[in-house]
Amino acid sequence: MGTHASHPEIIKRLKRAEGHLRSIIGMLEDSRGCLEIAQQLQAVERAIASAKKTLVHDHIDHCLDQAAGDGARSPHDAIREFKELCKYL
Repeated sequence: MGTHASHPEIIKRLKRAEGHLRSIIGMLEDSRGCLEIAQQLQAVERAIASAKKTLVHDHIDHCLDQAAGDGARSPHDAIREFKELCKYL
């Protein structure tokens, strides 16, 4: 399938989440306040959820649409793949 147009944005979001996660580990090691740590954990969750949503939408918009349109795969295979993907929503 190759790289999709959304992949650079997804990578950027995941790297941001990775940085936040490292920061949270440091906060825990430094015995920072729970409220502060919880706020940062929430930011990581949002970043990862956003990356996942972008990936799933991109897959639906491009991969499944292309599969249904070009006839390279059967509609049955495209639907089965979509159902499998929905497990991650």
